Amino acid sequence: MSTKLDSILKLEVPIIVRIGQKKLKVKDITDICPGMIIELSKPADEELDLLVSNVPIGQGMAVKVGENFGISISFIGDVRARIEAMGGEPTIAATQSESGEIDEDEAAALAEQFLAG
Repeated sequence: MSTKLDSILKLEVPIIVRIGQKKLKVKDITDICPGMIIELSKPADEELDLLVSNVPIGQGMAVKVGENFGISISFIGDVRARIEAMGGEPTIAATQSESGEIDEDEAAALAEQFLAG
């Protein structure tokens, strides 16, 4: 693997696990206070969305890991979709190949695009 690609793959990016979303009026947001409950329209047993740069890349179920929460991944987009998500551009996430292998040339080209902005 090239040194540049190796360096890029070591970068840390934040991920978000979204349990749901809801639109509220500005007045309702200004009225939010401790102890208030905001009901989400997503059923409690439905899968959660996994996002990078606010772009969905997968889904999974909430799990308890010791005293923390975690997410058990049930679907993840292909490598191209994940790299493009880090650039903030939405893409249609295809399923990952059964081999799970990363095409180094494709990954390097995508990394170059990512660095170029």
